[in-house]
Amino acid sequence: MNIRAYRRPDPNTQPRYLYQAYRSTTRRAPTKPLIVLPHTLSEITGPVYGHEDVGEMDNDLTRQHPGEPLGERIIVTGRVLDADGHPLRNSLVEIWQANAAGRYAHHNDDHAAPLDPNFTGAGRTLTDPDGRYSFVTIKPGAYPWRNHENAWRPAHIHFSLFGTALATRLVTQMYFPGDPLFPIDPVSQSIPDQKARERLIANFDLATTQPEWALGYRFDIVLRGREATPFEA
Repeated sequence: MNIRAYRRPDPNTQPRYLYQAYRSTTRRAPTKPLIVLPHTLSEITGPVYGHEDVGEMDNDLTRQHPGEPLGERIIVTGRVLDADGHPLRNSLVEIWQANAAGRYAHHNDDHAAPLDPNFTGAGRTLTDPDGRYSFVTIKPGAYPWRNHENAWRPAHIHFSLFGTALATRLVTQMYFPGDPLFPIDPVSQSIPDQKARERLIANFDLATTQPEWALGYRFDIVLRGREATPFEA
């Protein structure tokens, strides 16, 4: 069988395995040369997961509890595209994030910030025939992370996508325009290529913004190829 492999990303467009400013990479980075494995039928054809479990309210993180969550309501939308720019329909998109105070609803998060009983910070949806997805959520807050003295992560939303096969799996982070923490964040700055780093920053979108209700942001995601959205470090 003639198997058409996916295009490999340029290493400069992805996070470095070892980036001294990002301290945990010094403990987990490979110490020996990597072995590149050829793509097989298993990686190119599947499987993908979770489509049957998407609920009606899963893409609105502000309506998953009895009350309204605290913070700035936002709309995040975009398209999921393949390496050739074609839309990926019926593709699972999952997100998770901190609340407006910069704290995750997780027992391991001991940041001295309040939890929000009306915000869990997780959602999922499927793309439409044009590859478009949409979430309503709360803009997350920055939070300290003890990587170095006075270290703070910029506001971000985690994204997880399966695409059409295991080879198109992506876990990444979306950042917000104009965040002063982004240029000094070791996680995002571990990507050598500036244009690739900028692909992680959403664009403010007035067309998505709803009057007197929520600001809109556009974040397109490309799975594989030269313009691929970088993996998170």
